[in-house]
Amino acid sequence: MTKYVVSGYVGFDNFGDEAIASVLSNYLKKIGAEKITYISSNPNKTAELYGINAVKMLDFIKPIIQSDVLISGGGSLLQDITSLKSLLYYLIVIMTALVFGKKVFIFAQGFSKFKTPLGKYLTKFVLKQCDRISVRDIKSQEYLKSLGINSELVSDPVFNIEIPLSTHQGVGVQLRDFKTLTNEFMISLAEKISETFKEQEIKLFSMQDDIDMPIIEKFAEMLLSNGCKIKIIKNNNINECIDEISALEYFIAMRYHACLISAKAGVKTLGINYDSKVKNLSATVGFPILNMFGSEVKQGIDNLLNQTPENYNIPKFNFPDIIL
Repeated sequence: MTKYVVSGYVGFDNFGDEAIASVLSNYLKKIGAEKITYISSNPNKTAELYGINAVKMLDFIKPIIQSDVLISGGGSLLQDITSLKSLLYYLIVIMTALVFGKKVFIFAQGFSKFKTPLGKYLTKFVLKQCDRISVRDIKSQEYLKSLGINSELVSDPVFNIEIPLSTHQGVGVQLRDFKTLTNEFMISLAEKISETFKEQEIKLFSMQDDIDMPIIEKFAEMLLSNGCKIKIIKNNNINECIDEISALEYFIAMRYHACLISAKAGVKTLGINYDSKVKNLSATVGFPILNMFGSEVKQGIDNLLNQTPENYNIPKFNFPDIIL
C-alpha cells in the first residue's frame, strides 16, 4: 500500500487543473492507494470534491514526510512565464520530497523555454533528481531532451475524461486575462463574431472566474453593442461546463483545456495562441490556431467554419507507472 502526496495548481477553481485532479485522484483510488493527500489552496473544498485528504499550500512538509511518493503535476507547473515565484514554490516542494528520500514522479506536465536563466538552471537540476518524468506533448519532450533530460511521452490526463454525446449547435467563446490580449484584437474578434453568427446566441465561458470574468464581461459589452445575444457561463461545475462545451458547434478559446475538451467532443475549434502550449495542442490535434492580431481574425474565423472535426487526432491517455 502506497501513500501519495500530489502537488499541483489545485484549489484555485481553474477548470483544467481541477479536471486533472479529478482524473488523477480517481486513478490513485483505483490502484489501491493507502492514502492520497493533495496540496491545495482550498483544502476543505478539494477534500470534499475528490474524497481525499488535503492540506494548505505551505503545509506540505509533514504530509511529504509521512508519504511514499510525491506526484508533481499535471499542467504546466514548472515554468517561469507566469512568475518565477510559482516555479520556485513547486521546485521547493519537489526538493523537500527528494531530501526526505521519497519517490518523485513528474506527471504529464507541459514544458517550454524558460524566461529566466535561473528558472531554467534550477528546473534542470531538480528534474535530474526525479525518479520518473512524463510529459503531455512531443514539444515538451523535445525541449527536455535539449536540456539532457529523458522523459516518457503520454498525453494530457483530461483526454481520459468521457465526453457526452451531443447534437452540436451554437457558438461559444472563452477568453482569459493575459498581457498580450489587446483591445484591438478583442474588438476585431467581436465584430467578426457578430457578423458571422448574428442570428445566434453567443455563449461566453469563464474557466477560472477571478481571471476570466473581467475579460468576459468586457467582451460581452462589445458583442452587445454589435447587437448580439449572449449568455455567460461561469466555472461552477466541471461536468456542467463539459456538457455545455460539448454541445456547441463552434468554439473559440484561449485556454488549453477549453480547446482540448472542445476538440475531443467533436466541436469545431479555434484556439487562440496566447501560449505555446495551445499551439502545441493545435499541432497535436489538428484544429486551427489564431494569433492575437486583429488583422488575422477574419482568416481565423474562416478556418473555424471550414473544419472537419472527424479528422482531429485525439490522443489516448495511458497512465504512466506510478505504482511502487
